Amino acid sequence: MKKVFTRPNSLKRTPFHYCAGCGHSIIHRLMCEVIDEMGLQDKTVGIPPAGCSVFAYYYFDVDMAEAAHGRGAAVATGLKRASPETIVFTYQGDGDLAAIGTAETIHAANRGERITVIYVNNAVYAMTGGQMAPTTLLEQQTTTTPYGRDMRLEGFPLKMSEMLALLDGAVYIERTAVNSPAGIRRTKKAIRKAFQTQIDDLGFSMVEILSPCPVNWKMTPLESWQWIDKEMTRVFPLGVVKDTAGKSNAD
Repeated sequence: MKKVFTRPNSLKRTPFHYCAGCGHSIIHRLMCEVIDEMGLQDKTVGIPPAGCSVFAYYYFDVDMAEAAHGRGAAVATGLKRASPETIVFTYQGDGDLAAIGTAETIHAANRGERITVIYVNNAVYAMTGGQMAPTTLLEQQTTTTPYGRDMRLEGFPLKMSEMLALLDGAVYIERTAVNSPAGIRRTKKAIRKAFQTQIDDLGFSMVEILSPCPVNWKMTPLESWQWIDKEMTRVFPLGVVKDTAGKSNAD
């Protein structure tokens, strides 16, 4: 039986505004494929705060609710508690989730809120010109660290997945990347599991996705894909960080 490659129903026919080589468009499609395959389109609400994905509501054909910068987890908490049968996800970058939104995210995970967080990590503040983010690598050059990130001045890259994994309310956390066909397949599988964790009412779930940003990294798309493998994964190793789905906290 021949499989026809078509646009997911949950993905609108709207041209993306993302830069060439950006990973957001790949991630959008993966999420919409999962939403379609799981039959969630009519019962899903997405929340994009400030960042490159601030216009995600142009692309996802599901209900969307905008959040202030960093407040994705807080808005998602309110929506999920008001409508427990709704599937609620946030779509956040590292400059949002790992900076101004750190407190909201940590406490939502600690409470075990039944939400799914899609966390896109490209190690810079991409929308505003490539400034240093909490996830910027040591010695990585940005517009605000032209000589590279210095641990004595700016500290170390923040590893949100490992931090959240320490919390009892977080039941599924995985880090993937979209810089290779194999990585894209693993990312889709992780997104599906994160949604299933919410459907099964188990607790907080998050998928961290390492994503290329060729424009702000000053690289070609191919170089940015290679840089993820050579540099980013040394600091942010890929794989399941925590998975207690299906187990009680007493196990």
